Parts: sequence; C-alpha cells; structure tokens
Amino acid sequence: MYQKGTTLGNGHIENWGDSGLADNSQQTDTSTDVDTDDKNQLQHGAIITVDQSKSKTGDQKTLRRLAQNREAARKSRLRKKAYVQQLESSRLRLTQLEQELQKARQQGIFIVSGLSGGHGLSVSGNAALAFDMDYAHWLNEHQRLINDLRSGLNSHLGDSELRILVESVMAHYDEVFKLKSIGVKADAFHMLSGMWKTPAERCFMWLGGFRSSELLKILGNHLEPLTDQQLMGICNLQQSSQQAEDALSQGMEALQQALVDTLSSACLGPTASGNVADYMSQMAIAMSKLATLENFLHQADLLRHQTLQQMHRILTTRQAARALLVFSDYNSRLRALSSLWLARPRN
Repeated sequence: MYQKGTTLGNGHIENWGDSGLADNSQQTDTSTDVDTDDKNQLQHGAIITVDQSKSKTGDQKTLRRLAQNREAARKSRLRKKAYVQQLESSRLRLTQLEQELQKARQQGIFIVSGLSGGHGLSVSGNAALAFDMDYAHWLNEHQRLINDLRSGLNSHLGDSELRILVESVMAHYDEVFKLKSIGVKADAFHMLSGMWKTPAERCFMWLGGFRSSELLKILGNHLEPLTDQQLMGICNLQQSSQQAEDALSQGMEALQQALVDTLSSACLGPTASGNVADYMSQMAIAMSKLATLENFLHQADLLRHQTLQQMHRILTTRQAARALLVFSDYNSRLRALSSLWLARPRN
C-alpha cells in the first residue's frame, strides 16, 4: 500500500521514509546539543563567578597590604626625618657649646649659657662642667701617649726616640696642672672634692690630687737598680715631699677650725640676733678665710708638679719611662676597681 520511495524523472529514487527519520534524528540531536550547551554555559558562568569572587577577595587583601606598607613606609620616613633633625640640632648645640667654651678659655673664665631652659647656669656650675669635659679629653690623650710610650719601651727604642715619648708625657702633665689652676680659681670646692675622678681614686685623694710621697713609694719598688746618687735623690725628694704635705695638711686643719669658730659665733643668723651688720661682718670674715683654700690647692698641685719634674731629672730615660707607666697603670687600676665596685651584684 505504501511505497518506500518514488522514482524521479532523473532516475534517482528519494527515500521518503528514511528522509523523515533522518530529519527527526537531526532534530533530536540538535535539542540534546542545545541542552548540553546550556548546562556548560551555566557551569562556566558559575566558575567565572567563583573566580571573580576569589579574585575580588584577593584584590582586597592586596590593597589592604599595600595600604599597610605605605603607612609603615610613611611612619618610617617621619621617624627618620625626626631623627635626622634631632641629630642636626644636637650637632649645632654641641658646636655652640664648644665655641662658648673656647671663648671662655680665651678670657680666662668659664661661662656656658643656655644649658637649662635657655637660662645661664652659675659660674661655679659652668666651671665644674667645663673642667670635667677638659679633664676627660686630657685623660683620653694621656692614655694614647702612655700606649705609645709602652710600645716604644717594649720595642727597645733607642734613648733618643724614647726620650721624645717621655717628654711628650711630661708635657701633657703640664697641661693638666694648667687646667687645674684655672679650675681652682673658678670653683675651689669642686677641685677639692675631686668629683671628676672615680670613687676609688677619690679615696686616695689629698687636696685635689695624689700625694707626692705616696707616688714615690709606689715607684720605689719598680725602679731598681738605682745608683747610690739616684737613691739618695729619691729619698731626699720623698722626705721633702712628706714635710710639705704635713705643712699643708696642718694649714687645712687650721683653716677648717677658723671657719668653724667664725660661723659658730653667729648663733642663729640675723633674724634671731637682730643685728644684720654683725652677721654680714662675720660672713665677710668667713669668706676671706675661705679664700685661703685656693692657695692651699695651688700649693698642693705645685708640689705634685715639682715632684714629677724632679723625679724625671733624677732618673734615666728608661727609668723615667717605666716610672710613668707604673704611675699610669696604678691610676688605671683604681678606675677599673671603681667600675667593678659599681657593677657588683647587690642583694
């Protein structure tokens, strides 16, 4: 009843049944492909959305990290700028102080202003500060000269070269006595107290310095062999130094007693006695007596200076070099003892 195909005029046979089936198959395949593409597009869109969300979160973290880095860098620049400004300010202040000290030395006095809230300190306080600074510089230079002398002595330099080193150390001692002379005029009490030295050194101080007789005792065990003439010279020097020290010590005791008598005669001062004139007169007497303190300090330093010079003349060049090293090492050990004492453990 139904034919599978019809013969066309050109001799070809068209299979209508197969053609219909083929069309239906193509339509079914296309529908399946469309559904698959839709699913793929949905999955791809979801992946893109997730990736974009992750990317956005990562970008936010990166931005926060960059912002933190920028803020840290800004604060670092500000700290560096403040530090540089502080260094520059300190440098300018130090230069100003050095200029003021140099000007004061040229005038023979100590004046340092502006160290406390822009107001000048007292002349006494300035003198103490200036002397302490100068003494610290002197001590550093002294240590350098002593090291050179030690190296020259250990390397067995000739007497002429070694003499130059010895003379340098002796000339440096001349400088410290000049500094002390200026310091005594400015603040005798500071020089008497020896506050520029360490506590252990102050225990052995006498009138602002070392005892000449003690120095000779220390050197006596390190200068052998001595000739008879040298031994006699050292003994005479030690005896004369001891006598001068005793005389100065007695003078200081007399001065202290005179000050006690003068100050104790005014019992409670002008407000209690009602006589301001008597009170001021007594204070003027005490001031005049106290001026003698400067003379005692000058005499003590003169004795020390002369002892070093006479010892240098008595000894040979190598003996003098050893004596200077022994004396310097002794003082260095006193300073080290002070440091150890202050750093000791305390319960």
